[in-house]
Amino acid sequence: MNTEHRSAKSCCSSGASADAQTTAQTVSGCHGNSGHSHQGHAHGPHAHGHATRGNTTAVIAAKPGQWTCPMHPEVVRDGPGDCPICGMALEPVVPTTAIEDTTRKVRFKFWTSVALTLPLLAIAMGPHLFGWHFDGMLAAVAPWLELLLATIVVGWAGSSFFVRGWHSLRPWRPNMYTLIALGTGVAWAYSVLAVLAPAVFPAGFRDQDGRVGLYFEAAAVIVALVLLGEWLEQRARQNTGAAIRALLSLAPPSAIRIGPDGQEQEIPLAHVHVGDRLRVRPGSKIPTDGIVVEGASTVDESMLTGESLPVDKEAGDPVAGATVNQTGTLLIRAERVGGDTLLSQIVHLVSQAQRSRAPAQRLADQVSAWFVPAVVAVAVIAFVAWAVLGPSPALSHALIAAVSVLIIACPCALGLATPLSIMVSTGRGAQLGVLFRDAAAIEALRDVDTLVLDKTGTLTEGRPRLSRVSAMTHAENDFLALAASLEHASEHPIARAIVDAARERDLALAPVESFESITGQGVRGIVGKQSIAIGNAAMMSGAGALVPPGAEDEAATLREQGASVFHVAVDGRFEGLLAVADPVKATTPAAIAALKAAGLRLVMLSGDHRATAEQVGRELSIDEVIADVRPEQKASTILRLKSEGRRVAMAGDGINDAPALATADVGIAMGTGTDIAMESAHVTLVKGDLGAVLRARRLSADTVKNIRQNLFFAFVYNALGVPLAAGVLYPLTGWTLTPAFAAAAMSLSSVSVVLNALRLSRSVR
Repeated sequence: MNTEHRSAKSCCSSGASADAQTTAQTVSGCHGNSGHSHQGHAHGPHAHGHATRGNTTAVIAAKPGQWTCPMHPEVVRDGPGDCPICGMALEPVVPTTAIEDTTRKVRFKFWTSVALTLPLLAIAMGPHLFGWHFDGMLAAVAPWLELLLATIVVGWAGSSFFVRGWHSLRPWRPNMYTLIALGTGVAWAYSVLAVLAPAVFPAGFRDQDGRVGLYFEAAAVIVALVLLGEWLEQRARQNTGAAIRALLSLAPPSAIRIGPDGQEQEIPLAHVHVGDRLRVRPGSKIPTDGIVVEGASTVDESMLTGESLPVDKEAGDPVAGATVNQTGTLLIRAERVGGDTLLSQIVHLVSQAQRSRAPAQRLADQVSAWFVPAVVAVAVIAFVAWAVLGPSPALSHALIAAVSVLIIACPCALGLATPLSIMVSTGRGAQLGVLFRDAAAIEALRDVDTLVLDKTGTLTEGRPRLSRVSAMTHAENDFLALAASLEHASEHPIARAIVDAARERDLALAPVESFESITGQGVRGIVGKQSIAIGNAAMMSGAGALVPPGAEDEAATLREQGASVFHVAVDGRFEGLLAVADPVKATTPAAIAALKAAGLRLVMLSGDHRATAEQVGRELSIDEVIADVRPEQKASTILRLKSEGRRVAMAGDGINDAPALATADVGIAMGTGTDIAMESAHVTLVKGDLGAVLRARRLSADTVKNIRQNLFFAFVYNALGVPLAAGVLYPLTGWTLTPAFAAAAMSLSSVSVVLNALRLSRSVR
């Protein structure tokens, strides 16, 4: 019986470097076939192909060294600055330490503003909240202290808001920074005038004690809250760049080059050229994509395929940079270097997907396009109307009305509406074992209708286990003990699976003599004076063991079920077989059933061979199974599904899943997987349980609903308060709204937003 499985070994794509001027790329590949074993153990086929990636967005035109807007990727600049559309700070196309520096600066400004705003609040609100009374010198100094503290917060910490607000006017594109600059600027300027020249204010501006109200604390609080949102946003963007930096770190820093005279020289990776001969020792990373010239070994390609089983390599076989050489020394010829390597292509795919994944515009920013000019227009109209038609002193009443309109329209509640809900939601998600990277992920998850699933490590445990022991003449435990004793001398994952199974049964292992590994066949040795051979048909033939037809049929059935099958001979006689498979997680079947019941279409996307993937798909009732795919093909598949109008989430755990996780509308990483997968994803499931996807989805829906409620509260207060502040009820009731009452109404709107956002802490049980 022939138990040898064939593995198609892929060469890395050529001519597919990230050309920044190109809007579409084709990743091509070539393949060859060869036996695949772990020191002689054969495994199933791993045929791979490449696909063409279509055009994604115009952002691909950006070059390394340029800067772009994370929300508007069509904005590209040669250096840092602010987006002319939304006002957000631009980020580098290829992540650098610059964003880390920006994050530190924003964090410092935020904490400084908090430190200065707290005493400012104590001075301003103490009399109202705690009944404090400032007399004598303290009463005279308090306004000047408020001015000093607020000026530092507004003029220094919030200076960028005024710059962005000014830029939003040229050209006319009002945004949230327009509101922030207008609100804080008016509140601060009004208060400064009240301190420096209180005599210019008529009685209508004064309280019952004759003092002009100050609104320094309102301006400072707005700046501090907005800085908090910016800090959280910068942290999310920094994490996005960490995924790419982690990918780049996979490549070794140096390579061993063989010179024309045969001498070895260690050189930096950047100095490797096409055609160079490179030595790769056991345990070392392969420096770049190439072809094996001499030697034979097994190579861990899990960073490309996601599969834990290593691949046999010999002369003529392709190898990929950053994969790990395991057992033997290889001499390779460099074929692709620098940006042409497969690793560089993966980096490009992740970077491209992250830049093209612009988060949805917040409703606040959408509304600001008409809200800002509407507020200013109302303030101007109110001033003119009171100046022309109002009672004496008309100008004083006009100024009170205009200032009240601008103060009540301060975007404090508007600025709180989204970030506060996001903060509460992310905290609740953490309690549920769901970590959201940013607000865009929370918003997008509720709209997902298609869930793409990696197989190994996501649906399955991600490590091989002994699934079948079939002995002919020996007792099952005795048979397993003999096989495990021989395999104990091997470090291959399948060998470890057999040994682990024996240890779980508390079987004693005997010492091995004359251990030998035969590439492409298997292993053999002497255990307790018995000659043991484990491997494929060629190994059985070499041992003189005849495999009966019944055993061949059993092996074929096991392979159809996705298992790797190995024959065992004892003293030249066939004595049975062992099957090793990657079992489905215990929690997976229930999670899959629940996801399907929720109306999600499930697609399995795996780098494993088709037979194994289809078997798992049938077992779990997956809607569609796509196998034999490489990392770039996974991203292409996601793009295809999105082009069909689907909202796609991708769940994976490996380095090879990173491009697809970044390309998906929502990337979901298993917390039990690689750091790079988690950094590329938008959501992380801490325990690696797919059942958490449903909890995350429900939390997403609740959060978006909560944000919309908050925005409704904020805008309703403005919709009711602005006309009242303008004095529309004065002719009927004699009611007007002073700046003090305007500030109180603004504070009340913030309180309602805070209380509503806190309800999310009880969301999803």
